[in-house]
Amino acid sequence: MRTSLPPELIGWANRLMRSKEPEMTDYKATLNLPATDFPMKAGLPQREPQTLKFWNEIGLYQKLREIGQGRPQFILHDGPPYANGNIHIGHAVNKVIKDIIVRSKTLAGYDAPYIPGWDCHGLPIEHKVEITHGKNLPADKTRELCRAYAAEQIEGQKADFIRLGVLGDWDNPYKTMDFANEAGEIRALAEMVRKGFVFKGLKPVNWCFDCGSALAEAEVEYADKKSPTIDVAFPVASADKLASAFGLDSLPKVAYAVIWTTTPWTIPANQALNVHPEFTYALVDVGDKLLVLAEELVESCLQRYGLEGQVIGTTSGAALELVEFKHPFYERCSPVYLADYVELGAGTGIVHSAPAYGEDDFHSCKRYGMSNDDILSPVQSNGVYVDSLPYFGGQFIWKANPAIVEKLNEVGCLLASETITHSYMHCWRHKTPLIYRATAQWFVGMDKQPVEGPTLRERALTGIDQTQFVPAWGQARLHGMIAGRPDWCISRQRTWGVPIPFFLHRETGELHPRTVELMEEVAQRVEKAGIEAWFSLDATELLGEEAAHYEKIADTLDVWFDSGTTHWHVLRGSHPIGHQQGPVADLYLEGSDQHRGWFHSSLLTGCAIDEHPPYKGLLTHGFTVDENGRKMSKSLGNVIAPQQVTDSLGADILRLWVSATDYSGEMAVSQQILQRTADSYRRIRNTARFLLSNLNGFDPKHHLLPADEMMALDRWAVDRALLLQGELEEAYAEYRFWNVYQKVHNFCVHELGGFYLDIIKDRQYTTGTDSRARRSCQTAMYHIAEALVRWIAPILAFTAEEIWQYLPGERNESVMLNTWYDQLAELPAGTELDRAFWDQVMAVKAAVNKELENQRNAKTIGGNLQAEITLYAEGELLQILTKLGEDLRFVLITSRVDVAAMSEAPAEAVESEAPKFKMLVRKSSHDKCARCWHHREDVGIDPAHPDICGRCVSNVFGQGEVRRYA
Repeated sequence: MRTSLPPELIGWANRLMRSKEPEMTDYKATLNLPATDFPMKAGLPQREPQTLKFWNEIGLYQKLREIGQGRPQFILHDGPPYANGNIHIGHAVNKVIKDIIVRSKTLAGYDAPYIPGWDCHGLPIEHKVEITHGKNLPADKTRELCRAYAAEQIEGQKADFIRLGVLGDWDNPYKTMDFANEAGEIRALAEMVRKGFVFKGLKPVNWCFDCGSALAEAEVEYADKKSPTIDVAFPVASADKLASAFGLDSLPKVAYAVIWTTTPWTIPANQALNVHPEFTYALVDVGDKLLVLAEELVESCLQRYGLEGQVIGTTSGAALELVEFKHPFYERCSPVYLADYVELGAGTGIVHSAPAYGEDDFHSCKRYGMSNDDILSPVQSNGVYVDSLPYFGGQFIWKANPAIVEKLNEVGCLLASETITHSYMHCWRHKTPLIYRATAQWFVGMDKQPVEGPTLRERALTGIDQTQFVPAWGQARLHGMIAGRPDWCISRQRTWGVPIPFFLHRETGELHPRTVELMEEVAQRVEKAGIEAWFSLDATELLGEEAAHYEKIADTLDVWFDSGTTHWHVLRGSHPIGHQQGPVADLYLEGSDQHRGWFHSSLLTGCAIDEHPPYKGLLTHGFTVDENGRKMSKSLGNVIAPQQVTDSLGADILRLWVSATDYSGEMAVSQQILQRTADSYRRIRNTARFLLSNLNGFDPKHHLLPADEMMALDRWAVDRALLLQGELEEAYAEYRFWNVYQKVHNFCVHELGGFYLDIIKDRQYTTGTDSRARRSCQTAMYHIAEALVRWIAPILAFTAEEIWQYLPGERNESVMLNTWYDQLAELPAGTELDRAFWDQVMAVKAAVNKELENQRNAKTIGGNLQAEITLYAEGELLQILTKLGEDLRFVLITSRVDVAAMSEAPAEAVESEAPKFKMLVRKSSHDKCARCWHHREDVGIDPAHPDICGRCVSNVFGQGEVRRYA
């Protein structure tokens, strides 16, 4: 049965037939087909540099500072990368995460400046200059070359960071080698001196012979090393005391305390033996002598020595305190000291103590009253024994090991020797083994009582408790490090570094009484001429006649002091941005290794100077590995260079990968992973392109509909975008960028691509150009596009900017000059077709789509529009489906949909479980409309247009169809 022609078209049709004009058969021109110049192919490697040029031309960063006036501030203080070498994928991860945060905070309505920085002093640059120009250069020439090299490296790294789309004050970064910052660092040290935290002391520090300097903990790495192990017998010196300790009247034969060590070179510096007070020790008769061993290790030790023996007495470690034993080959004694660090895992249960070469040994001997002058330190800074050391003078310690073993054998004190491979500390730069070495250094005291207030350890631990950590486990990690750390050795014996500008009295070794005042005078000179102002300074210029009584020291500051004081000499020095009451940055963000690096040193200096940390929050990210979890290595061929990614795929792909990865652990990256990321990127880009192409001819000034005039489905789409925006704002605020990626991607794939945009194609293309039906969906797409471009702007910085330029309507120059979109209208409470309504409709559509796919695969239908469906439901779902009426076929994208009660469902109907309903799909027997492609019974109702349906006739030649909901 054919439907009669609408009344408004009867007269027009009669006139057309009488005119005998040619029949219209090409209806493409009557469709509102999508059109946009926004390219489908991204071409990011070629297009992104143009965007960078655009940002530079409009002065985007400066404009952001202008519009930020009066906004609340958010300060992310940049942890400075080291000015040496090309950036790697870890650098890229770090800078991209920072940029995502800064951009998202800007869109959230904050003034979020970003001042990039560089760490410029220190051993790696000095080492590079030595390799290039030789080691014997004058010190001033070395500093000149180091400064020039650092400046060159900064320019290269800066170009790569900018290419990643990182938005910041690149024309005015901070550098620790800037004269003002070098001076500021000296002033920070002066503050810590004034407050009583700095002292000179003799302590074992990590020492590198190649560097000729102490190393910070963060400059130490561990690698396998082959070492000789020796079991050494120390003859008893106070036999009566030893016998008494074991409850004997006397010793039946000569006795020895046996130690085990992997460092034979420390034996010449032995000054004590350590036992655990709570362990049980045995006196073992092995025939010609007695051996003192931990009872628990007697059997393994005798087996190692190839001896048999019998325990003739036992005692506690505490009973052995101060029993003296003789050094194996020097005329001195080694008393027994009690120490809790002695273990039973290996060895003999007795530890030989060389206080100059072991931190635990040092503290143990000091606790028993040993003075600094008493501590023997025969190893020089280059690893060679002093010439005066008997037997081994002038020998390099590693080469002396065999000679020491031989000497022990010669005097009859060597019980066993073998070679083992074990993990040992190495210099991170030279890859050579380190030692602990007691030297006179400058320290920041962790438990030293300052002039006023709590100790530095107490302040730091309190500060950690007040700091927000992302991820949360960082708090316990940093707390543990601070709770157990020794005093901080801040002095180094290098050329390229900020000086410690102290004058020491030549006789007493005491600091000049006007030290803080003198440091300010030095800082003023350094501010004008750099650190060379100190090194070239004649002491008489500051001290006058006093100069003859004082020595100007040449030590430089640990580079961690450089970066660790940037809260002082950058945030309220060279770049006084942000909070001035401390200052306190809102966030410090670096890799997880910085708990013992920059986070650590900044915490200590901040608490010493300002009595609180210089940050409110700490965020740490993991390290990059390949897709198999292996560390990036050139030898494995799994290194991913960021420059390679930007040249081949584009920076936005790298940025999207960073956002999609949970940075709290290891971050896997490979070419395959990046290709998958590129596929996800295309989904987001294509969604944006669909929106832009369907906004063709839309002018928001004239065509934007108020929310209450929009159709129900369009209002739902805008409301869904509003809900999502709230979730995204929360995820950005909590730095969960992988959630942002997932939610945006899912929105593009499911709610938009799989539901809304798929449904509105028919309405967008076939209804009247200026009809309410079309303008309503264009209004929704406009709102969604305005929101989407902002959602992705922190992550897909280049693509968002590109989209922004194609959006209709008047707008400012850059998406970043805006905030989150605030024109997304919420579905009012009590709306008939509310969120729950459309959730049910989406579920029905998903189930129908699955069955339509089955029918296509079975060749029952060719395409969805060839299908006619009957849905059988009950209860609320039946009401929902019935409510949509004729619009239901447009929602399900089929040519016809009928709704009936579940009780009417035939046996062959297919059942859906969620939601529960049944469906019957059949192939339409009607002709296909040449314009809308629906198979309808009224195709050809107009003899003048026999190829199109009545709806299309009305849309092209009449008043147009009426859509109620979709």
